[in-house]
Amino acid sequence: MLQNYFPILLFVIVGLLVGVGPILLGWLVAPNRPDPEKLSPYECGFEAFEDARMKFDVRYYLVAILFILFDLEITFLFPWAVVLKELGAFGFGVMVEFIAVLTLGFVYMWKKGALEWE
Repeated sequence: MLQNYFPILLFVIVGLLVGVGPILLGWLVAPNRPDPEKLSPYECGFEAFEDARMKFDVRYYLVAILFILFDLEITFLFPWAVVLKELGAFGFGVMVEFIAVLTLGFVYMWKKGALEWE
């Protein structure tokens, strides 16, 4: 009866080897020579290795979320551009409305100062 479960055990072992093996291999083989340039603040604006409970500037995350939001909305333009001839005037009007709402949101965000970095 245990022979029926051998393929499952083999699958789990191979899955663990494929998942954990490269991580362990990289940890053992890769050089660990951090320098001041590598440990300097890059995108987040604060030191890389400090207390996790420290205060941080929320504006960075606000700008990042706004970027992702507008970036994802812009991706709707690509499929629309591909099928524009098939959509006709109605599809063009809908996309003009979409771009107008997107532009109004951007202008509102700009006027509120969400993109200002003091």
